[in-house]
Amino acid sequence: MAKISKKRKEALSKIDRDSLYSLADAASLVKEITTTKFDASVDLAIRLGVDPRKADQMVRGVVTLPHGTGKTVKVLALVTPDKEAEAKEAGADFVGLDEYLQKIKDGWTDVDVIVTMPSVMGKLGPLGRVLGPRGLMPNPKTGTVTMDIGKAVSDVKGGKIDFKVDKTGIVHASIGKVSFDADKILGNANELMQTLVKLKPSSSKGAYIKSVSLSSTMSPGIPVEFKNV
Repeated sequence: MAKISKKRKEALSKIDRDSLYSLADAASLVKEITTTKFDASVDLAIRLGVDPRKADQMVRGVVTLPHGTGKTVKVLALVTPDKEAEAKEAGADFVGLDEYLQKIKDGWTDVDVIVTMPSVMGKLGPLGRVLGPRGLMPNPKTGTVTMDIGKAVSDVKGGKIDFKVDKTGIVHASIGKVSFDADKILGNANELMQTLVKLKPSSSKGAYIKSVSLSSTMSPGIPVEFKNV
């Protein structure tokens, strides 16, 4: 059995496992129980009452966090020459087409998000094996395949994230950093929760949101009272 560290014991002692915390209280508590020397990410894990194996119960969406993610997001804009200036002006870190397609083919994936145009998607198909497992394949549903390249880049840089329920029925999303004020963590968490509620599949029966947990990198999870959001 793995030995529990002194810091983790201390963090666990501050969480009442028999209680459900409001999001506001959890946002404050997660800051208190985080002892990492780096600025840890704050994450929400929401267990949904859906069957991801059924196409009509696959929950996927995008949300723009009002206070951003706290992360520096590296964006690659795969665009034709006439869109390069627009992408650069919006803040894309890498802009181009054929040279970056070749780099990706050679194994380069040092970016967080790829934005592209509908006319370029055909060229990305053969790179699915590289981009797919890393969650880098652009998708019209997440706004990363569009002719409005400038807006797409600005949205991603400004705190737009995409999320998808995994095969176990859980949505995991990073909603900020421990250095954020508790009010900002709460605001971002509420925005994600409200977006999820709107995405409830009509074919989903029974309880839609089964449980919610808020945690930071390496901290224990704090059980959240989801009826309050």
